[in-house]
Amino acid sequence: MTQPLALVVEDDYDATVIFEEALNAAGFDTEVIESGDEAMKRLDEATPDLVILDLHLPKVAGTSILERLRSSAKLKDTHVIVVTGDTELADKLVQSNAFQILVKPVSFSQLRDLARLLRLSGKSSL
Repeated sequence: MTQPLALVVEDDYDATVIFEEALNAAGFDTEVIESGDEAMKRLDEATPDLVILDLHLPKVAGTSILERLRSSAKLKDTHVIVVTGDTELADKLVQSNAFQILVKPVSFSQLRDLARLLRLSGKSSL
């Protein structure tokens, strides 16, 4: 049986190491993508079960990727966890309550446990 796919869209190397290990511990296959334009290309090819999304990325902003994830019929069931250090933007996104938001710094156990919950809940929207 194939494990579900999680994309880590984050440009901070240290964060990607923690996120990738946490997602692997939660039972996901993971791919790390370090720029917004590469994330957009990968979303053309794949239908991930989970996307860990930083909002401040090189080349294409995380907010644009988020819009794409929410407007695409193919990606509508993909769980999204936004990770950001921008508390002001996080507050604005919380009001739209479209996804989970974790404010950096995000711990290994915090992400692992949330990813496990999402994996167990299947593809249903949060």
